[in-house]
This record gives sequence, structure tokens and C-alpha cells, in this order.
Amino acid sequence: MVERLTVIFFIALCLLLGFYLILAPWDAIFGPWGENYLLVFIADKAGSPLIRTAVASNWVRGGVTGLGVLNMVIAFWEMANFNKSVQLLQNPNENQPK
Repeated sequence: MVERLTVIFFIALCLLLGFYLILAPWDAIFGPWGENYLLVFIADKAGSPLIRTAVASNWVRGGVTGLGVLNMVIAFWEMANFNKSVQLLQNPNENQPK
């Protein structure tokens, strides 16, 4: 039972994180992407406004969105192989080569 819940929580985590990473760089609901508090703090401590410019660029936004898509792919793969993942967690020594 614990193994099933572990896989279910992992799938939920991947789906939610993927959804957030896909939408956050482009949507204003989460606040302006290039002007969040942590980013401003890091740029000020480093003394480089170039950091803010780089993070606000479309290339970085696209990379973050790509990571979100990768998380969604992992979640869907785990859903498709749910029973196999549970079985691997239940018997970890059974599937190792000797």
C-alpha cells in the first residue's frame, strides 16, 4: 500500500511541478517573471543587473517551460507504468542483475 501511495504522490508532484513550470514564465498570474523578490535580491547581492536580464529573456523562459514539459512526460510515463513502478518498489532486489 505504501508503494502505491509513493508512486501516486510522485505522479502528482510531477504533474503539479510541470504545470507550474510551463505556465509560470509566461503568465502574469504568478507575478512578473523577471521581477520577483528572490531574483532582485540575488542580482543586488551579486552586483550584476545582467542576471535579471538573463532570467527575463525568452531563452530562459523557454528552458524553464521545457523542464515543465519534461516533468509532465515523466508523470505520464509513470502513469502508464504504474504497476511496474509499484512492483519495483516492493521488490527492489528481485530486479537487479546478478
